[in-house]
Amino acid sequence: MTDPFDALREPIVPAEPSPQFAGRLRDRLERALLDDRGVTMTDTESTRTGAAREQRADLSDRVAMTLTPYLAVSDAPRAIDWYGAVLGARLRAEPYAMADGRLGHVELDVGGSALFLADEFPEIDMLAPVHRGGASTTLHVEVPDVDAVVQRAREHGATAVGDVEEHPYGRSGRFDDPFGHRWMIMTPPGRAEVSSEPAVPRPPRHGDIDYITIATPDTALAKEFYGAVLGWRFGPGNVEDGWQIEDVQPMAGMHGSDTGEVTLCFRTDDLDATLAEVRAQGGNADEPADMPYGRLATCTDNQGRTFYLLGAAE
Repeated sequence: MTDPFDALREPIVPAEPSPQFAGRLRDRLERALLDDRGVTMTDTESTRTGAAREQRADLSDRVAMTLTPYLAVSDAPRAIDWYGAVLGARLRAEPYAMADGRLGHVELDVGGSALFLADEFPEIDMLAPVHRGGASTTLHVEVPDVDAVVQRAREHGATAVGDVEEHPYGRSGRFDDPFGHRWMIMTPPGRAEVSSEPAVPRPPRHGDIDYITIATPDTALAKEFYGAVLGWRFGPGNVEDGWQIEDVQPMAGMHGSDTGEVTLCFRTDDLDATLAEVRAQGGNADEPADMPYGRLATCTDNQGRTFYLLGAAE
C-alpha cells in the first residue's frame, strides 16, 4: 500500500496553460489595472462580511465575468464533430494540442454561447462521466425546435432519457450524449411559432469558407485599427506574431507578413479527391499535414492565388 506522505512528496509538474486562456486573462488584468474609476474608501471600520460583499461587488463592476461549462470527454476530436452535427457547434479557435496528442483545450460556439471541452486527464482526476458512473450535471439549451434536436441526437448515438414532453414552461426533452453528459433541450412557449430561423446552425459542409487568414506587415497597428473600427478582440494564435480574431464568423486570424494577403480556407468532404481535382484543373496542391483540427493542405489555383483546404482527420 502506498504511504500517503510518499504520494504527497511526489514532484508537482506545472501544466502549460492554453494560449487563448492566457491571452484572455492578460486582457482582463490589463482592463482592471487601467480602469480609471476611483474606489471610495471609508474611515469607518467595516465588518468582515460587509467588506467581502463590497469587494465582490467591486470585482463584478470592474471585470467582465462569464460562466462557461467545461466538459471532460473521452474523445475530444469526436466530440467536436458530434456537437457540431447535433447542436451546430463551431470551433471558436484552433484546439490546443498537448505533446502526447490529447486536446488540452477546445472552445466551441453553440448558438452564441461558449462551450469548453478537453480530453480526459486522469493524472489530475479529470474524467468524462462515462468513466465516473454517469452524469451529475445537466446542460440546458434553448432551441426553436426541440423535437428536431432530440431526433438528431438520437440519430447520432445519444441515449434518450424519457420522451419529449409539453410543460407550462415549454416543450423539453433530455438525452445523454456518447460522452456521458446529460442535456435538457427546451423550446420556450411561443418561441417555435415566432422564430423563422433553423433549429440550430447547420454543420460546416463541402465548399464552406472554414477560416480566413489575414496577413499584415504590422499586426499591432492592424489590431488597433480593426479593434477601433469593427470592435475586434484578439487572442494569441499558435504561430509567431499570430492572433486569433475572437467571436467572428467565419473564424479568422491574423499574422505578421509583408505579403498583405487574405487567404481563405475551404472545407472539403474528401480532401484527397479535392486535391486531385485541384491538380487536374491546373492548380498546385501540397501534401496535407495532420493538424489537431483536421488535415490541412496548402494550394494555389490556376491563376496562382493561394488557398487552403481542410478535411477531416484520418
